[in-house]
Amino acid sequence: MADTDHPDRPVTLQTEDDLDDFVAQTDVALVEFYTDGCGICQSMEPVLGNVARETTAAVATVNPRDDPPLVDRFQVQSVPLLVLFVDGEPVARRADGFVGADELLTWIAESA
Repeated sequence: MADTDHPDRPVTLQTEDDLDDFVAQTDVALVEFYTDGCGICQSMEPVLGNVARETTAAVATVNPRDDPPLVDRFQVQSVPLLVLFVDGEPVARRADGFVGADELLTWIAESA
């Protein structure tokens, strides 16, 4: 797994264990659940990069199809699904399509 000392770009996670390790290593983490071929997910990539640079939250992406238990565990019904973790626990989620960086930063600040 990649270094999680607050990188200035999203970290790509591969498995449920990677996700658990990632959120355990940071106070606040934003994780995007995505799938390959999802246009909205691809349009979120630069937004997540901006969020990673502009907030203290660690940012990661994970494709739940690579580790199917993630689909059930996080009730992934549509992508992109954004889940905010505080102290390793999911505290907020949103699955309303494209979200701009300013709106996402406000959501993180209000939810964390």
